[in-house]
Amino acid sequence: MASSVGGNGYSDVTRVLFCGHYWPASTIYTKEYLQNYPFIQVDEVGLEHVPDVIQNYHICVVKNKCIDSDIIAKATKMKIIMQYGVGLEGVDINAATEQKIKVARIPGSTTGNAIACAEMAIYLTLGVLRKQKEMDTAVIQKDLGLPVGETIFGKTILILGFGAIGMEIAKRLRPFGVKILATKRNWSSYTVSCDLDGLVDKKGGPEDMYELAREADIVGIVDHKFLSALKKGSYLINIARGRLLDYTAVFNHLESGHLGGLGIDVAWTEPFDPEDPILKFPNVIITPHVAGITEYSYRTMAKVVGDVALKLHAGEPFTEIEFVN
Repeated sequence: MASSVGGNGYSDVTRVLFCGHYWPASTIYTKEYLQNYPFIQVDEVGLEHVPDVIQNYHICVVKNKCIDSDIIAKATKMKIIMQYGVGLEGVDINAATEQKIKVARIPGSTTGNAIACAEMAIYLTLGVLRKQKEMDTAVIQKDLGLPVGETIFGKTILILGFGAIGMEIAKRLRPFGVKILATKRNWSSYTVSCDLDGLVDKKGGPEDMYELAREADIVGIVDHKFLSALKKGSYLINIARGRLLDYTAVFNHLESGHLGGLGIDVAWTEPFDPEDPILKFPNVIITPHVAGITEYSYRTMAKVVGDVALKLHAGEPFTEIEFVN
């Protein structure tokens, strides 16, 4: 999408703010990409200091910072609020729109982010099926031939939300010999050129998720009602958003044995509490929100952010980001 919001309009330097010190490669790689452009300044500040300095910046890369209306009101020089990736649920888009600030994401299909996330979904799926934590214990205890894992072959997998990542997951699952179910709000709007019938065995909308859950061995996302609808022993994988999981429901279904395993890259609180009692379960695998973090995807997104800064400085239209307002 090509769009322009004009130059920074305030100084000879365009300033880019990265919120928080988590996911440090995002800032490092962007600085490296822009190292030969002294008129672009890239800074990273702690989450707690963002409200105090945001008035000095033209571009804000939010990462996991909640940018509410109070913070946006202070962003008097801001032109673009964007994510180093896709998720914008922490941004008050209406408040930004009122302030004439554009809000944008980087489409995962163009940066390798969707592929990286899909690979992580496969990794977590195999990890819970082959009982990664129990294998680690067996190595420490010098055991051989334990644990007895399960094969992904023959499983029925439900993908909730068949967007760019969902499609990449399906592409990678198909050679394993699985049955794939998927939900999407509007299948007729699917514009990606691919053979959907060859990827998905059964399609449905959000209203069909409980019916499809009864067939699934492996699924992603959800609440008590949905978990209860799953077959006993099903596995839950989440690489989307931590808030999509009802923690109490997941914990209780693990404890009862109804849920066969849990593999997540995103959690209900982040950073994840290493003392969380859910870690007592041997069939739980948690990774530190790294699904989309690969050398390729992060270098590519650094180039996108850098180009946004350069184009803003020059007053040129943007072509690599997707505006949501």
